[in-house]
Amino acid sequence: MRKSKPKKRIILPDPKFNDTTVTQFVNNMMYDGKKSIAFKIFYDAMERVAEKAEKDGKPVLEYFKKALENITPSVEVKSRRVGGATFQVPTEIRPTRKVSIGMKHLILFARKRSGKSMAEKLSAEIVAAYNLEGAAFKKKEDMHKMAEANRAFAHFRF
Repeated sequence: MRKSKPKKRIILPDPKFNDTTVTQFVNNMMYDGKKSIAFKIFYDAMERVAEKAEKDGKPVLEYFKKALENITPSVEVKSRRVGGATFQVPTEIRPTRKVSIGMKHLILFARKRSGKSMAEKLSAEIVAAYNLEGAAFKKKEDMHKMAEANRAFAHFRF
């Protein structure tokens, strides 16, 4: 490689939970650089989730992290062209990319959900992900099924 790898940017922890994963999540959710609004939406969603988390006797942040863990994929398929044919080659995902994909799926499917506010939709998707259901969890399952089905092409890995 001619160029050096870009340096990893340091993500500061969020003010309420003092956690970098929350900040990363909010950064993914943010539109047009409006971080304060994104934080407001996230904290509002966490308050809604807190009611359900108290019934289970867990802290709300642990509830969110478990939901995120449940929808984080470990393998994905990449298209690889070999001799005129295109194969879906299953590859493992780097740990940082795993988390990033999980967050993006959670946000994407929360936005597609029906509901009044984004906070309401996000909290519903987090609860669904925690309970191993919902669109984001289904996306992870589909990704794993696709990788399993194309396991025969794993030797084309690059």
